[in-house]
Amino acid sequence: MAALAALLVVLSPATAARAADDPLLDQLTAIPGLSIISETQGTGYRFFVMTYRQPADHRHPGRGGFDQRLTLLHRSESGPVVLFTNGYGLAAVPRPTQTEPTALLGANQISVEHRFFTPSRPADADWSDLNIWQEATDEHRIVGAFKTVYSGKWIQTGGSKGGMTSVYHRRFYPKDVDGVVAYVAPNDVINPADGAYDRFFDTVGTADCRKALDEVQRQALLRRDRLVPRLEAAAAGNGWTFERTIGTADRSFEMTVLDSVWAFWQYSLAADCAGVPAATASDDEIWTWIDTVAGWSFYTDQALEYYWPYYFQAASQLGWPSLRFEHLRGVRNYPNLYTANASLPKELRRQHNPLPMIDVDVWVRTQSERMMFVYGENDPWGAERFVPSRRDSALYVAPGANHGANIARLSPADSAAATATLRRWAGVPATLAKPLAVDLPLDDGLGDRRRIR
Repeated sequence: MAALAALLVVLSPATAARAADDPLLDQLTAIPGLSIISETQGTGYRFFVMTYRQPADHRHPGRGGFDQRLTLLHRSESGPVVLFTNGYGLAAVPRPTQTEPTALLGANQISVEHRFFTPSRPADADWSDLNIWQEATDEHRIVGAFKTVYSGKWIQTGGSKGGMTSVYHRRFYPKDVDGVVAYVAPNDVINPADGAYDRFFDTVGTADCRKALDEVQRQALLRRDRLVPRLEAAAAGNGWTFERTIGTADRSFEMTVLDSVWAFWQYSLAADCAGVPAATASDDEIWTWIDTVAGWSFYTDQALEYYWPYYFQAASQLGWPSLRFEHLRGVRNYPNLYTANASLPKELRRQHNPLPMIDVDVWVRTQSERMMFVYGENDPWGAERFVPSRRDSALYVAPGANHGANIARLSPADSAAATATLRRWAGVPATLAKPLAVDLPLDDGLGDRRRIR
């Protein structure tokens, strides 16, 4: 009764009035460490914002903890559950959404904020506690807690870093869920061996498009003396600074230019090549194009701070794409700039440990079961892909798709096959209609941010 009394303090009066006669709330409040912050209702679902108490270090659970944010989209206690790990933070004020697997299955959905993305960060955080095993163990405890409520099958999903997160959870706790659908998940097995990314940029799209993209980067760097002052003026007008992370406006300028072609293919389509400025374009045209596809505000202290947990993980374990940029010889000022550590404050910079990614890659290739990988043909993050085992697993590529590739964008035959496999894993009828809750927008875990590096 004490847990229920605490719950009534944060629930709306209408919800509180029925809480004593609400089996779902009874089950949720019986979960140790779970706190319900709010509840909303829609057609065919209930949506909860919650926190779950986690140890800061699962190997030493008595040394303090933190409240990890999560949300619950509830449809039925007997239906399947989709565990959605987006790899980053939840929205400041979470709203009901559903992933593609959730929609295809008519499922419940638990969405988890990754540890160390604020506010899911321990006070006086020890950043060595931010690694793939610790986060996988966060998810393991959440699955165990909610299996006291839900009796159906479990599917885990995520896009990009969230897809990677779903793979790592599967690696360490292979019995937690019944299948994984990982979208556009990079697999940087051996960090310095990044020739696959260079081969991607040597072949993606048409020769004319590649030439135009190379040239707009080169032109921007050749016009550094005129464009960097623009960035400095924009920074002064918007309160942007550089000293905490990237260092200077000039370094931020170069990093943004280097990132522009990657960002183009990540978010645009081949048809957008027609909008790439010509070599003779004005400074205004080049400035505006780069701002549109990459964003001059990103490599600033203010924008990078949110992504520190990602860059820390990339530097220490996940790896990052390293490119040759041979077409930019002679116009770059910082040849060693394109690294994860460059976007971190000095105290968070780390030496890379290659062993975790090698271990995960070998396990996925040889031991994993019921894992589905979906990539976009024109997405640079798919240049280094996971290779699934032959144990009821599959890899699909969406023709012409970018970083937003999903099952719906596959060829009709592949989409049908992937949907049938997903439904079989989840134990739902192959003929299941699309969900009734049409007011729920789809969430691919990527948001509308212009970068995920």
